[in-house]
Amino acid sequence: MLRVLACGFLVADIVVADLERVAGPGELVYAPRGIVLSVGGHPANVSVDLVKLGVEPESVGVCGAVGSDLFGDFIVRTLEGYGLKLFIERVPASTNKNVILVVKGEDRRFHVELGASNLLKPEAVIGLAERERPEVFYLASGITDLVDARVGEVFERAARVSRITFADVVPPHGKGWGYILPALPHVAVFHCNESEARGLTGAPDLEGALRKLLGWGVKLALVTMGERGAVAANRRRVVEQPAFKVEVVDPTGAGDAFCAGVIWRLLELGLSASELSEAGGEELAELLLYGQAAGASACTAPGTTEGVSRDKVEELVEGQGRSLLEKTKIRSFSR
Repeated sequence: MLRVLACGFLVADIVVADLERVAGPGELVYAPRGIVLSVGGHPANVSVDLVKLGVEPESVGVCGAVGSDLFGDFIVRTLEGYGLKLFIERVPASTNKNVILVVKGEDRRFHVELGASNLLKPEAVIGLAERERPEVFYLASGITDLVDARVGEVFERAARVSRITFADVVPPHGKGWGYILPALPHVAVFHCNESEARGLTGAPDLEGALRKLLGWGVKLALVTMGERGAVAANRRRVVEQPAFKVEVVDPTGAGDAFCAGVIWRLLELGLSASELSEAGGEELAELLLYGQAAGASACTAPGTTEGVSRDKVEELVEGQGRSLLEKTKIRSFSR
């Protein structure tokens, strides 16, 4: 029986980290940490991170689509190496790829090729969720065209069989943010970054974005803000927490590791969707703490998941957790 089913786009990441600068026209810049090929895409990263955090690999499933090419082979082979349960379709399209350039002290630069993930079938996702009945159903959308077109139905059906439904997004390609709105009444946990929250809601500030997300039916909204920390909000409380301090090598995959840390704690706490909607500030602060610790650990090595480990997360929580909780702001939130 699956504890977590992670669905959505799968990507082969080509990561160039710790650059002094991006090369100008005709210029040669050397990669001080090499050029790393790693498995990417939110569902893959979240699943690998969960295994690294101690969740049994055979209880974590990955659902997505890849092409019949070398990059698809690499994704399948890598995920098999972690012992995950795979539900991956081979489709007649190129595997999604992402060239990621990371300059010291700057945010990542993404260059994405869209391909196989757009052919992932919603019927396959729904059928898998209903057959496996995972505790947590996670779906990353925005560049999965066929699934995105029926994302409301996907989440509505998943919510019938899973204790927690978890939505993650990237800026949508070829459509507006409105595609995700039919899903939100059936979403227990919604994660995005601050710019995505504003883009989705059209709100001028984070407070307004949170109000809209909760008003559209989300039970718990989580917004990550990089070095400025993260925010959680439900119908009762808003919790604002500063970030852990680590030496950042490559922030690629930090948001996915954050989601994995939150899911890890949700599995241990056993909270339901309705309980998340009513959870107090201390419970939300704990979810943020472990999510942020996992996200911070991901930043300490090149690639999407290489820096994540349970030992590192527990070390961060033990070393900085009390200080972060003391600085965490909890206030009532009336919609």
